[in-house]
Amino acid sequence: MRHKPIITLFCLLLLATVCPAQQQVWRRPDATAPVFALKSNLLYDATVSFDLGAEFRIAPRWSLDLPFSYNPFTYSDNSKWKHFRVQPEARYWLCEPFMKHFLGVHAHYAIYNVGGIGFPGLRDHRYEGWLLGAGVSYGYQWHLSPRWNIEASLGLGYAYLNYDRYECVKCGEFLNSGRKNYVGPTRAAVSLIYIIR
Repeated sequence: MRHKPIITLFCLLLLATVCPAQQQVWRRPDATAPVFALKSNLLYDATVSFDLGAEFRIAPRWSLDLPFSYNPFTYSDNSKWKHFRVQPEARYWLCEPFMKHFLGVHAHYAIYNVGGIGFPGLRDHRYEGWLLGAGVSYGYQWHLSPRWNIEASLGLGYAYLNYDRYECVKCGEFLNSGRKNYVGPTRAAVSLIYIIR
C-alpha cells in the first residue's frame, strides 16, 4: 500500500501532540497522581436515572471504569424507561489515566422494561427483557481543578437483545417474544468526575 508510510507518520505526529515527550507519564502512587475517581454521567441523569460510576488506575496507562445506572420509575400514561445497566470498560490512555485522550473496550449488560416513550418502536409497545454485548469507545477528559474533571466519550458496538413485547397500556396484553441483533452507538457520556488521590 503506497500510503502506509504517510499514515504511519501522521499517527506518530498525532501521538506527539497529544502526549509530549517531556510530560511525565507515570507518577508514584504516593505523589499527586489520581488513582481513583467517582463519576456521574449527566446524560443518564437527564433521563431521571440514577447513575454512578467508579474508575481505578490499574497500570501506568490503563484504568478500569465501572458505571452503573438504574431507573425504577413509571411515568404518566404508563410510560417507562426502567432499567438496570452495567458497562465495565478497560481504558488505554495516550498520556496517563484521568488526563486527555483515551481508547476503551467495554462490555454491557442490562435488564429493561421500556415503552410509551417518544422513540420509534417504543411509542405503542412495551418491551421487557435483557441485553448483552460489547464495543469500543473514544473519549477525552478535561481537568477542571485538582479534584474535578469532566469527560466526554462515545462508543460503538454490538448488543444482543432478548425481549417480550406487550401492548403499551397498563397491564397490556402480551404480543410476542423476540430477539434482535443491534450494531451502532453503545455508549455516550458527558460525566462529572470527582478525583480521589
